[in-house]
Amino acid sequence: MSLRAFFHAVILGASLFSSLAMANELKGIRVWPAPDETRVVLDLTEDAVFSYFTLTKPDRLVVDLKQTTLKTKLPVVVKDSAILTKIRNSGAPEKGTYRLVLEMKSGMTPKLFKLAPTPDGTYSHRLVMDLPHGKAATAKKPEPTSKPSVANQQAILPYGTDDIIVAIDPGHGGEDPGSIGPSRLYEKRVTLDISKKVAARINATPGMKAVMTRQGDYFVNLNRRTEIARQKRAHLLVSIHADGFHKPQPRGASVWVLNTRRANSEIGRWIEQHEKQSELLGGGDVLSGGNDDQYLSMAVLDLQFSHSQKEGYDVASRVLREMSKVTTLHKSKPEHASLAVLKSPDIPSLLVETGFITNPTEERLLNSKSHQNKLADAVYRGVLSYFNEKPPEGTLFASRNQGIKHKVTSGQSLSVIANRYSTSVAAIKQANNLKSNTLKVGQVLVIPGKAPVTVPATTTTKTVTHTVKRGDFLGKIANQYGVTVASIRRDNNLRSDELAIGQKLKVSVKAPVTSTATAAASRTAATTTKTVTHTVKRGEFLGKIAGQYGVTVASIRSANKLRSDELAVGQKLKITVQAPASVVHTVQRGEFLGKIAADYGVTISRLREANQLRTDKLAVGQKLTIPSS
Repeated sequence: MSLRAFFHAVILGASLFSSLAMANELKGIRVWPAPDETRVVLDLTEDAVFSYFTLTKPDRLVVDLKQTTLKTKLPVVVKDSAILTKIRNSGAPEKGTYRLVLEMKSGMTPKLFKLAPTPDGTYSHRLVMDLPHGKAATAKKPEPTSKPSVANQQAILPYGTDDIIVAIDPGHGGEDPGSIGPSRLYEKRVTLDISKKVAARINATPGMKAVMTRQGDYFVNLNRRTEIARQKRAHLLVSIHADGFHKPQPRGASVWVLNTRRANSEIGRWIEQHEKQSELLGGGDVLSGGNDDQYLSMAVLDLQFSHSQKEGYDVASRVLREMSKVTTLHKSKPEHASLAVLKSPDIPSLLVETGFITNPTEERLLNSKSHQNKLADAVYRGVLSYFNEKPPEGTLFASRNQGIKHKVTSGQSLSVIANRYSTSVAAIKQANNLKSNTLKVGQVLVIPGKAPVTVPATTTTKTVTHTVKRGDFLGKIANQYGVTVASIRRDNNLRSDELAIGQKLKVSVKAPVTSTATAAASRTAATTTKTVTHTVKRGEFLGKIAGQYGVTVASIRSANKLRSDELAVGQKLKITVQAPASVVHTVQRGEFLGKIAADYGVTISRLREANQLRTDKLAVGQKLTIPSS
């Protein structure tokens, strides 16, 4: 070999070595702001070799990528993050190193880790940076799971007015798109849309409240999802997904519950693998956690798991039954798989697969607002059916079924208490086996949850016009007027369940026809509302205060714009209560003042005073005003 050829080979080898050394490329930068942290993902062609440090005044995070070149645009301006404002480059400390600078609004402790390429090739090598938002950097203390112990025994009576909390979990999110349809519809978008509709229906139901594990397009670790449900004291966790498969043929909705062994179908095994794939995309670790009190925890978990699984299966069966009315089912019974989002031992959980997004026909349906509304209605009806039959103790739902307990205070009579709870004196006396109308201060009465059965009046129908307001949907409007959704569809020739704000709907409602005999015996009670101010005392909580005034927890939250259920001693709360107006009684044959006074729990002298009677003689058909107290 000539000397000239030798030097040419050396130069060629050096250039080849240099190109190999600089083989890594920064292809893209993705930013995912979430409520607690902002995630930055660097997409690279090869495994990242990096170092980092932080600077203050101003606060910055500096990341050095070894032997890397830039193949994306900088700077990146970030608008929606609570911590990050901009990502830019800076002078490299040495040749072959690319330096990124992340400009911060405040100091924090970042968490950086690498992720390998996903098996399906969706993502290559990644470097992930999690930037906590302020206080989110420190560990949050879990909320207490039990109500504080107080001396007042009324606080621990079994009936109350607390809300049933349902955690709604939209699957995937952020850099984890979930399954992707033939026309590039992302599962993460469909699940969020349907979840918001389910939550709206739950929040429109008195006595129920929905909490979302994510509100936008960002990733939430699977363990964090169950942690959010637990912190919010959820009674149920419903995870919403759209199914996927490696073939386009499978279709139909399904509902999944926990099986600690192995999946019982090929689709189930595919879903389990898909969830692991999601963890790779998001960078989480399934069922991670500390080992403190491991053996004690396992013993407790074993006891709780069986109950959680049983109740989860019950809810799943009801949801599946409702979904069969609006869409095709993949399987007619709940299926089993070992999924991390279902593994909360203390919260019954289910995972709803709304259809196969990988099936072209179902992808179009899942992208339809009308079909999304039908699916949301079905999930809601299944959940509602479960809690109507099995309401948790201390909730408004339980009070409806079992009654509310009321402690008599000074000046209260049976008629006053009956008016407060929209029931009758006779019903309270029957529920408590009372032989007289005399009450004692401190006496505890069970207020029946359902009005006593009465002889139904003859009815006719009349048509009213309802103007659709924001947040209205057919189910809510039907409940408001005591009619069926089908009747509203029929009266208005609706071909779709989608409603527009301001739209006029005809609603056919039942109107009682009062006969002469019925009118003679009628007792008309009018009510108004008034606002009172309650000063919070030691040991009080929202459920107890709501029960005291005969209102819902949700109404107190709304009136006072409360963002938290935590109360401070001495805090002032506005409470809107029903103020009963006078009751009008029509005198019937054989009645006299003493009998009427006893029926309404008032004294004869109060009757005389309210009606300015100069004599105790009464005439049949005479109208008497019954004072409220």
